[in-house]
Amino acid sequence: MSRNLEALELWRGALVASVRAAGPDLSARQLALLLTVYMTPPPHTVRGLAATLNVSKPAITRALDRLGRLGFTKRKRDAEDRRNVLVQRTVKGSVFLHEFGQMVIDAGAVQGALDGARAMPPRPPSAPLLRSRFPHRYDVRCPASPSPRQPPRRP
Repeated sequence: MSRNLEALELWRGALVASVRAAGPDLSARQLALLLTVYMTPPPHTVRGLAATLNVSKPAITRALDRLGRLGFTKRKRDAEDRRNVLVQRTVKGSVFLHEFGQMVIDAGAVQGALDGARAMPPRPPSAPLLRSRFPHRYDVRCPASPSPRQPPRRP
């Protein structure tokens, strides 16, 4: 199976698990917005999120309304410029994404088992790459990880 089809099958498996779970059913736009808020450094504004996702501000507002009703995000006026509304993370949203991430991992494990391949954990990126992409999550004093090994080739 091609790498693209494998990726789509993994995503399908994660989405099916999400739909079957008792949690909320988010649209692709809502999920993309939620992931953007949680995985990119703050502050987040409606205008900035609209530019990042290349969608209109009203579309972001509607998605934020839904995410806010679910308790996954909250809005707060910017103390420095009261015209701006900042989008903030919540504990409930963090828990939801943690559980969704586990569904993706589980879907990958199932897919690996179905392919007859030994499910291998993904190779972690080096610490400098993680710190450059997510500086708000990683302490700069963290020592760099050793260079990753090349995964063994399948016959």
